[in-house]
Amino acid sequence: MKVYEAKHIRNVAFLGHGGSGKTTLAEAILFSTGLVNRMGRIEDGNTVSDFDKEETARGISIGTSSIPVEWQEHKVNILDTPGYFDFIGEVQSALKAADGAVILVDASNSIEVGTEKAWDFVTDNEKPAFIFVNKMDRENIDFDKVLNDLKEKFGNKVTPFQIPLGKDEDFVGNINIVKMVAEEYDGKSYAEKPIPEDLMGQVEPIREMLLESVAESDEALLEKYFEGEAFTEQEIQEGLRKGIVNGDIVPVLCGSSAKNIGAHSLLDMLVHYSPSPADIPAREGYNPENRDEVIERTLEPDEPFSAQVFKTIVDPYVGKISLLKIKSGKLALDMEVLNTNKDKREKVGSLFLLRGKNQIEIEEAFAGDIVSIAKLQYTNTGDTLCSINDPIIYDSIDFIKPQLALSIEPKSKGDEEKISSGLQRLAEEDPSFYFERNPEVKQTLIFGQGELHINIITSKLKNKFGVDVTLGDPKVPYRETIKGKSDVQGRHKKQSGGHGQYGDVKIRFEPADTDFEFEEEIFGGSVPKSYIPAVEKGLRECLESGVLAGYPVVNVKAVLYDGSYHEVDSSEMAFKIAASLAFRKGMEEANPVLLEPIVKVEVMVPEDYMGDVMGDLNKRRGRILGMEPQPKGMQLVIAEAPQSEMFKYATDLRSMTQARGNFSMEFMRYEEAPQAISEKVIEAAKEEEK
Repeated sequence: MKVYEAKHIRNVAFLGHGGSGKTTLAEAILFSTGLVNRMGRIEDGNTVSDFDKEETARGISIGTSSIPVEWQEHKVNILDTPGYFDFIGEVQSALKAADGAVILVDASNSIEVGTEKAWDFVTDNEKPAFIFVNKMDRENIDFDKVLNDLKEKFGNKVTPFQIPLGKDEDFVGNINIVKMVAEEYDGKSYAEKPIPEDLMGQVEPIREMLLESVAESDEALLEKYFEGEAFTEQEIQEGLRKGIVNGDIVPVLCGSSAKNIGAHSLLDMLVHYSPSPADIPAREGYNPENRDEVIERTLEPDEPFSAQVFKTIVDPYVGKISLLKIKSGKLALDMEVLNTNKDKREKVGSLFLLRGKNQIEIEEAFAGDIVSIAKLQYTNTGDTLCSINDPIIYDSIDFIKPQLALSIEPKSKGDEEKISSGLQRLAEEDPSFYFERNPEVKQTLIFGQGELHINIITSKLKNKFGVDVTLGDPKVPYRETIKGKSDVQGRHKKQSGGHGQYGDVKIRFEPADTDFEFEEEIFGGSVPKSYIPAVEKGLRECLESGVLAGYPVVNVKAVLYDGSYHEVDSSEMAFKIAASLAFRKGMEEANPVLLEPIVKVEVMVPEDYMGDVMGDLNKRRGRILGMEPQPKGMQLVIAEAPQSEMFKYATDLRSMTQARGNFSMEFMRYEEAPQAISEKVIEAAKEEEK
């Protein structure tokens, strides 16, 4: 593949609900451009995009695939993204590299949740978009209804550039309203034919609407329009392109990717109307030494090199592959570049294009292009690479915070280290999940976007790194405290000949505002000053395990006020043991209670689901603190709830809201657990000890 300049490059992300046909459309494009002899099928596990073992086994896209193709002297870099919400991080990273998007809509289902999410991503990131209404060959498809649904949901900027030619099984192509021709497909290519007379009544009003959009793009064209002069083909193309690049027009196309109907005309539209990297404003970054200093990079040939890694592929055999979008300058083989996030130099030892898993070696690439480098030592997703002499750093990718936490344990003892190193490697590939070791509950916790996301990570652990694991619920980090007061004696005496042990303390226990307070009121040397630190140390060690269920103890004040000692047998150890005896007795007599962690929950949800969400939070012993209206018909519900009730909330909220809701959660404080909950926790702790 030859080297292309920015104006001849199109970087496009395919977005849409799972099953809308993104991967099949990419396959149709590969076939239409002559890169494959026959279209692969998801059912057969032989598509170019879905090459990962997990993808072929499950029949879904899990990661974003890069599919570069050449069309009409242009290079089109297609980023085929997953449609399932568990892999939303892949969509976020793809949009960091894409200059525009194609949103696929399943004609038989019209607008689905994934369509809405794709639209939100496109508008929030200010990316120009096309809508491709797919599966037009299915039975009982009503294109006009789908179009009206799109307009009603997304506004009048949604504009048909095509209408279907034929219906159901007789769907053979489309009417291109821009070119005013019928495009009839035979499964391999298409032929342009005159528009059938019986469709002209449907075509002409849409054509007039497109011409109005052209007129509105330029003052001179508006004047020409009002004077009744016809636009030239170039004026129509430039006017529409301007509207699309600005986001004022969202063209609607139609086709059937499975029958390869519409792929050619989609490529034509992308080449003629979607933005090139040259249409995008100058890239803004920062001086790594001074984040207040903004630096701009343009696509001019003399600009220093800079790029950002938007995806990492980790393979235990091939090594690490970094996909990057070149923001400025030129990248060439054997260049030495600077990773400004890590302040490390990297050598470009290999440079290639990825098409699925296939590598196409190149020697150089220019600004605006998407390329890959293998075996970078320090570089991860989101990092900036740049010229050593002209450093710059770009904003990293702000991945949506994972919402589901599960515990992860090896099935075989001794595999803990393998789990940690495997998860570390997988986190390089997928920064939308993370893991941590919680020393308090002695669990490794994995945080993902959903159950499917975490299941696939564990499958990769097994297949790529040979570690078989089990998943479970996280343990709740309860606490114990006291509500009353106690006055107790702790006496440790062991005298059986020879040097013995003797320690005797009297301590008052009461509730406190801080985790632990220790005071001493010793008079007359009943406990020598040299042993008082040992008493405090003994008490602090006891705080790690309470008397109810063995959880850490908080909010306790201990006052050492009396005791006794033996001149020969007393020691620091004896007084530590005496303090621990007093602690257990004092806790038991001071009305000990179990505390549970309370979290603040912020739920973003469409108004239609408010009743269900609030009712569900109440069932989880939650307290609604308030509601705040949000844009796009959303509501923010602010609540507090016990952490123990929220572990499966990510799954339940998705089910309740058809994946339209999301939430964030943070720890707030501890509160006394209800008696019924406390009894269950204490009973479970006793069972575990057996």
